[in-house]
Amino acid sequence: EKPYQCTNCDKAFLTNETLFIHMRTHLDVKPYICTQCNKAFSCKKYVNRHQKIHICKKPYQCSQCDKNFKNEQGLVKHTKAHTEKKQYQCKQCNKYFSLNLDLKMHHDTH
Repeated sequence: EKPYQCTNCDKAFLTNETLFIHMRTHLDVKPYICTQCNKAFSCKKYVNRHQKIHICKKPYQCSQCDKNFKNEQGLVKHTKAHTEKKQYQCKQCNKYFSLNLDLKMHHDTH
């Protein structure tokens, strides 16, 4: 049960604190800054994940999200997730995925 519902989207959260952090994405509040490139983020875990691109050799960055890839083929495959219809739905939280594999990986988060 996730009792804290976002009023701007369909997401729900276990704690009020995680809802508060999520609300920053709607308000465009980005207090966390990458020390390498000055890119701003709404959540500390996002900036931590992003900073790995400066260490790892993954030069192909998705223009729609914060993911990076070792080769162009990986980026092209990933980009389809942003453009293809999301037909796979999680029965626990109703979130949709474009790839069945992504849905299966998502199930592990519950």
